Amino acid sequence: MVIIDDLGIPASNAITMFYKQIILRKGLPFEVKLPDHPLDVSRMTTEQLNTELEKGYAQMQNGQTLSAEQAFADIRKKYGV
Repeated sequence: MVIIDDLGIPASNAITMFYKQIILRKGLPFEVKLPDHPLDVSRMTTEQLNTELEKGYAQMQNGQTLSAEQAFADIRKKYGV
């Protein structure tokens, strides 16, 4: 909300402006799409997949890994679950 605050536009007015743009354009006033995730295996080339696998293997060899138990404990702590 910092940008809206800097412009001096109350949030309710900004929402109203957004809705009016949707009505005027008969759709969203901007393109909406999901970003390509760089590690989506179904979209990776063989070279990209091999590179990522090599990175993971190097991390394992260098001891830069966590046990599954520790990884899940960290997630639970971070997200309070």
